[in-house]
Amino acid sequence: MVKKQEIKRLHRSKEDRIIAGICGGLGEYMKVDPVIVRLIWVILFLVCGVGGLAYLLAWIIIPLEK
Repeated sequence: MVKKQEIKRLHRSKEDRIIAGICGGLGEYMKVDPVIVRLIWVILFLVCGVGGLAYLLAWIIIPLEK
């Protein structure tokens, strides 16, 4: 019998969230610790200045977990 593959979907996490659940959802999607994703967001914000804008866009675009 063939197993049905589960489709990976990107979503904002309801449980692992600090502000909007974006980093928690990305961590689940990429199978990494959400703390690492949060550190990358902070570094992008401090070094390039695009982290804040990218976070706002992700908040608007990425749907909430069902």
